[in-house]
Amino acid sequence: MSGKNGEMAVINSLMETDRALGKHETLARARILEAHETWPAKGHWFDMEAGQRVVKFVEEYCRHYKGEWAGSPMLLEDWQKLIILEAFGWKNSDGYRLHRTLWLELARKNGKSQLAAALGVYLLIADGEPGAEIYSSATKRDQARIVFDCATQIVKQSKHLAKYIKANRANLSVVRTSSKFEPLSSEGDTLDGLNPHGNIVDELHSHKDRRVWDTLITAQGARRQPMNLLITTAGIYDPEQIGFQLHDHAVAVLEKKVENDSWCVWISSADEDDDPYAEKTWQKANPNLSVSIYPNFLQERAEAALAEPSSMNAFSRLHLNRWTQQVERWLDINHWNACDHAVDLGELIGRECYMGLDLSSKLDLTALAIAFPPTDDKLWRLVVRCYIPEESMQRREQQERIPYRAWQQKGYVIATPGDVIDYDFILRDIELLSQDYNVQEVAFDPWSAQQTAIKIRDDLGIPVVPVRQGFMSLSEPTKEFERLVVSGQLAHGGDECLSWQANNVAVRHDPANNIKPDKGKSQKHKIDGIVASIMAIGRASLRESHESIYETEGITIL
Repeated sequence: MSGKNGEMAVINSLMETDRALGKHETLARARILEAHETWPAKGHWFDMEAGQRVVKFVEEYCRHYKGEWAGSPMLLEDWQKLIILEAFGWKNSDGYRLHRTLWLELARKNGKSQLAAALGVYLLIADGEPGAEIYSSATKRDQARIVFDCATQIVKQSKHLAKYIKANRANLSVVRTSSKFEPLSSEGDTLDGLNPHGNIVDELHSHKDRRVWDTLITAQGARRQPMNLLITTAGIYDPEQIGFQLHDHAVAVLEKKVENDSWCVWISSADEDDDPYAEKTWQKANPNLSVSIYPNFLQERAEAALAEPSSMNAFSRLHLNRWTQQVERWLDINHWNACDHAVDLGELIGRECYMGLDLSSKLDLTALAIAFPPTDDKLWRLVVRCYIPEESMQRREQQERIPYRAWQQKGYVIATPGDVIDYDFILRDIELLSQDYNVQEVAFDPWSAQQTAIKIRDDLGIPVVPVRQGFMSLSEPTKEFERLVVSGQLAHGGDECLSWQANNVAVRHDPANNIKPDKGKSQKHKIDGIVASIMAIGRASLRESHESIYETEGITIL
């Protein structure tokens, strides 16, 4: 069978799959079929031989170099062959390649980097381009080297490729054609003077600005058929970041909102309302399921996300390939309510404790958290004192419908005299508490409580520790607080004001999946008590973990 019928027989054969497909991959497949029907009328034509040449290069000359497949040929799955045929097979009327950009968006562990590395080696030596410059690009040098190092291993594994490609630490070079393949980052590397034939941009979702992308694209003006391989996993929704902007463009191409024949787009992702714990959902985002990533691994990650709600966003991004909001609601109120264990301060007299102080502006809620690490049991006791100016409390109750006075009567809120917070009132409270309890230290936000902390240290003689409110300082304490809530190892005594704050609090993620507490969309929401609790428990956990090594294991002499 030859000609168009033979062409379509190959394409349709590669289309066959028993795997569940998400909306975006369904659109990508439909676009492929429609292209073969309608693009010839535009003057485009499909060169099956050109596409199959790339497939043959990968399968014959490229080998796996790690894991159970190490040393074996890089045999492509049908979905990979389909993408390569489409990306490299379509030609313009002038005979040059139609597609200049391949957008490949998949969940992690689906072979993106290895496939991109193999295609990069093809562009380096087999695409017929003299003086080809291939760059593996990222914002960080280590990230930029991932695809490059993979390409280096591919060359070293192949006796045939190693004859013609010299593998150096800084680049791969082909002396015969004056071609090179190098890692490139915006971290200290100059982006000037480039003339790329092939760009491989890794994890585009982590790029904060357009600098790398714009420089690489504008540098291709002298090339007749350059290729940009954009490989990424979903990131955090941010319309100002280049990764999401290009993802948005790719989706618009699939949805026919934008016509851009120079883009070949493939997105495998779970749909918005899919059950994250179902294997059918995993199939949508992981075309290599049971090949390079296994269901039992995803089941473990899904169970971990169920036990630690703040990691659900990461699971959705990394393994379901869904773009997520930076801020999400955090604590399951059922888990929180299950921590409604009584806390008797009288029984805790003399016990070691750690304090966290979240000072607000003088008109707002201020919180002092007191965390008592467990002794005979695994239960952490938490007491939070929330302070608010009396006059401000009445006004806020009327305007915001927050029951401060009812909470005051129950002892969950302390009204300080006047219309502004009296910081000396809080200092006296800390002094009185330190007479009954063994206060180890007070954690504070240096941005808002520096002067008060100095008084606590100098006047009361209690050690103080600054805890900045950024991701790096708060991520681990926030995750530890969450762990205690989910496991039921926290006792908050049914504090209604604190429970209101627990229901308000969201978490904000950064690209590295660090988290910190956040008010979410409403500035009326207060989370000061939760923040103070996180600081107190974070410091206590840190001290406990350091001490426990020597208490349980003794001193080791090397």
